[in-house]
Amino acid sequence: MGQSLTEIAAKLRDTRKKVQLIYAFNGVGKTRLSREFKELISPKDGSEESDGERIKVLYYNAFTEDLFYWDNDLDEDKNRKLIIHPNSFTDWVFKVQGQENNVLKHFQHYTNDKLTPSFNEEYAVKDKDNQDVTIRAYSEIKFSLERGNDEKIDNIKISKGEESCLIWCVFYSLLGQVVEVLNIADKTDRDTDQFDDLEYIFIDDPVSSLDENHLIELAVNIAELIKDSKSDLKFIITTHNPLFYNVLYNELCNADKEADDKTKKSMKQRLEKLEDGTYVLHDSNDSPFSYHLFLLSELEKATNSGQDCIQKYHFNFLRNILEKTATFLGYKQWKELLPHDAREAYYNRIINLCSHSKHNGEEVSIVHENDKRVLRYLVKEVIIPTYHFKSVIDNNQNG
Repeated sequence: MGQSLTEIAAKLRDTRKKVQLIYAFNGVGKTRLSREFKELISPKDGSEESDGERIKVLYYNAFTEDLFYWDNDLDEDKNRKLIIHPNSFTDWVFKVQGQENNVLKHFQHYTNDKLTPSFNEEYAVKDKDNQDVTIRAYSEIKFSLERGNDEKIDNIKISKGEESCLIWCVFYSLLGQVVEVLNIADKTDRDTDQFDDLEYIFIDDPVSSLDENHLIELAVNIAELIKDSKSDLKFIITTHNPLFYNVLYNELCNADKEADDKTKKSMKQRLEKLEDGTYVLHDSNDSPFSYHLFLLSELEKATNSGQDCIQKYHFNFLRNILEKTATFLGYKQWKELLPHDAREAYYNRIINLCSHSKHNGEEVSIVHENDKRVLRYLVKEVIIPTYHFKSVIDNNQNG
């Protein structure tokens, strides 16, 4: 029975585990879930502190990135800078908590130690009416890049991935301080009371543009931060990245391996959107999540449930499995895994049917009966037996 995102958010709230790790496809609703959760816990903007009010939930998601935008200096193309929308969150990080140096350290670690962000101090400019306008401190970021010959290039525009990394580092630097402060049990001994009412950290897909080595390191660092947290602070982490999920899964499982089900501090789940627009949150505590095996299990379910259950997006699943298998086996093209006698025909049909994805919500697609037979044949007669994948359906029936 499906639930609304509000009901899923309430379920997350009512779960008493220290950590909830959730996998979901892109477009399923992870960011909307983080907003629903924030509204449930704290109706006002949980990332912004109002005067005299301490926050209950701190979250990182796509809305956090929306606080930052580029001024590309289109007139002269020289003075490029990243602008920060006026908001209490970044003011809090930089002005109140003084995290500028930590942000710089983390950013250069994950990107390039020669790439340096510089934050502005308060200054005055003239507007178009020649009136003085005050530019707030920490509202602009300029970037410079040092060359090996001591040359420095100023006011460069960084990549989207580097930009996302910087924004994450702002959040991550604050998160480290939050954990450190709340680990002091006696509130009167803490350096600040800003975090005294904080109950939840909600992290949605941090820096998926990192390369795999840094993504693994980031997952390990987040897990270490969580394990270092001795307070009642709870963490909810959602992601569409299988590698990030698996590393976090294994790190958290290692921390829980001596505990029984009742005393384990973490739980792992998968969020699925149903055809009627409702959602299901599945427990996935049995084994580390393998993305390609999950896709294969979905294909098996569809092909075992009759022709009407096969949808256009299942061909995206098939292509994803073929691409990963080809890479692992050393083939240059995934079509080389298809039956030789009709390789081009199968390849063209898969390519055509992968041109749109129902999971992205663009359309309700009609799949012809012959295409359904092709999918069933390739899954049951080619992919599973030829490459010796373990059938999830058979495993469920046997166990």
